[in-house]
Amino acid sequence: MLPQIDLTGRLERATVMDRPIAAVAKAVRKVIKPGRTRDFLHGVPTGKPLHPPLTTFSIGCWIAASILDATGGDSRAARTLVSAGLAGAVPSIAAGLTDWSSLHREQQRVGFVHAIANLSATTLYAGSLALRLAGHERQGRMLSMAGLGAAGLGGFLGGHMAYRQAAGANHAESVIHLMPLGWHNLCELKDLPDGRPVARRLGYIELFVLRTGDGASVLADRCSHLAGPLHQGRLVSEDGEVCVVCPWHGSTFRLSDGSVMHGPATAPQPAFETRVRRDGMVQVRPFQ
Repeated sequence: MLPQIDLTGRLERATVMDRPIAAVAKAVRKVIKPGRTRDFLHGVPTGKPLHPPLTTFSIGCWIAASILDATGGDSRAARTLVSAGLAGAVPSIAAGLTDWSSLHREQQRVGFVHAIANLSATTLYAGSLALRLAGHERQGRMLSMAGLGAAGLGGFLGGHMAYRQAAGANHAESVIHLMPLGWHNLCELKDLPDGRPVARRLGYIELFVLRTGDGASVLADRCSHLAGPLHQGRLVSEDGEVCVVCPWHGSTFRLSDGSVMHGPATAPQPAFETRVRRDGMVQVRPFQ
């Protein structure tokens, strides 16, 4: 078996970065306030994080430029690709910082180095483009290769965040698969406080339950963003709909169907149909 190199694990535990991380995250949240712009940068309108495809575009352009440089290809085409990658890097950085500002601290530590690597790559490619435009092709190509190395490091750390630390992943994906089809007894209506969310367990699943008079709304309790406990969140009204705000990072979900009203979550919260039997038993089932 190949030995594992725990470099990323060391980054996760590197508390020395916590002070600058807190300062930068606070600045990002101050500049990019909650609202449409922040939701757009998270990827709420599409239901998918925006940062990964933007990053892929820039890295793809820069790899293509490096191939042209290495094979003696058209220098004008290489300049165009470097320019396109830089254009894509601007919104990519904005989206990445927005996502990063709403992560757990261990994720932020890795993300901090990830951001430094990507900013270094962007700076090196900007310098490369300036040299190319000034007619210094050889020096420009050398800076491009250095930039590609920095981008590769950033991509490696980004992959660790996505696949090892599950940043940007749907943390409620398993819920529907753990509940069989059909109606299930949850609890008696009289045991639920009216107007105050509580957690109730059904088999392996923790559920958010809000009684409103003679009915109840039920969602998966663990937030799809980073598994925060929704039953500890506050209730708000968005466009006339009752919603719950996650207490950890502020993701807002509509109770009627689990739709994301505000990020950082992009995946909807699993929602359940409910009915109350004549004997007062609340039953739930996944939406068909």
